[in-house]
Amino acid sequence: MAQTDILMMGPMLPLVMTGLEGRFRVHRLWEQEDPDAFLRDKGAAIRGVAAAVSRRPVRAEIIAALPNLEIVANFGVGYENVDVLAAARRGVVVTNTPDVLTEEVADLSVGLVIATVRRIPEADRYLREGRWPEAPFPLTGTLRGKTVGILGLGRIGRAIATRLEAFGLAIAYCGRRRQDDVPYAYHPDAVALAGACDILVVVTPGGEETRNLVDARVLKALGPDGILINVGRGSVVDEPALIQALKDGTIAAAGLDVFADEPRVPDALIACPNTVLLPHVASASQHTRDAMGQLVVDNLVSWFEGRGPVTPVAETPVPAR
Repeated sequence: MAQTDILMMGPMLPLVMTGLEGRFRVHRLWEQEDPDAFLRDKGAAIRGVAAAVSRRPVRAEIIAALPNLEIVANFGVGYENVDVLAAARRGVVVTNTPDVLTEEVADLSVGLVIATVRRIPEADRYLREGRWPEAPFPLTGTLRGKTVGILGLGRIGRAIATRLEAFGLAIAYCGRRRQDDVPYAYHPDAVALAGACDILVVVTPGGEETRNLVDARVLKALGPDGILINVGRGSVVDEPALIQALKDGTIAAAGLDVFADEPRVPDALIACPNTVLLPHVASASQHTRDAMGQLVVDNLVSWFEGRGPVTPVAETPVPAR
């Protein structure tokens, strides 16, 4: 095990660094003076990769430069930073970190819904700026009688729906297929879902298939009293269209934890007063991030001990153990 070579694409949690360095020979790509030269010289030795969405992507050319690569262990539920089709063609397993962050992301999603509808950050600033003695804070929107649309009813989407049901809200959803084991109203596409709900919560994964899925048509269907919440991926929302919709009243407000070009958030979006903006923190508790990191380590250890991957993604050629 100690002689197995692993490539780490960028800095990761101390738990991951320690867990891997105790079992593998770890090569830190970001520390190489010439990463491309390193891959040419040492690529044949690499059998595993530890990656993360926020780090250098594992594109087809990286996979091609590692002829003996067996597994890419990705930190995060989303894995659009990994060319899974190129990996699958080579028989390379790709894993992610599902389940361990579901509850945390669902909790924050509900918090973002409430904060946006009830304008909590704005009310906080109002008080801190000493404006309360001048006049009461304006009345806000409400959750009462609202329908929430979930765009992407996977693990996290279901957890969000369950929480919001407890608030007495009606739930609708849109996804790749109708799910017969849920009582929620199904809509065949994002436009139809937006037209049927008051609050649209985006939880769908990123990637080319969903890029700009929430566009001007969807925002128009959501309507002037509608609210957009995005905890999925920034690429799913057409950001310029969203900014325009917020400015001209096409929708009422937006609560966002993800953006198209993180960590760069457009000034025009920051300037919109009808937004709640978070720096991609939905899963960012110490407890959850440690669990995600441990799953990266577990996938690599399990694979190289001959027990198979723990959490392979759908496109991978090898099933879970």
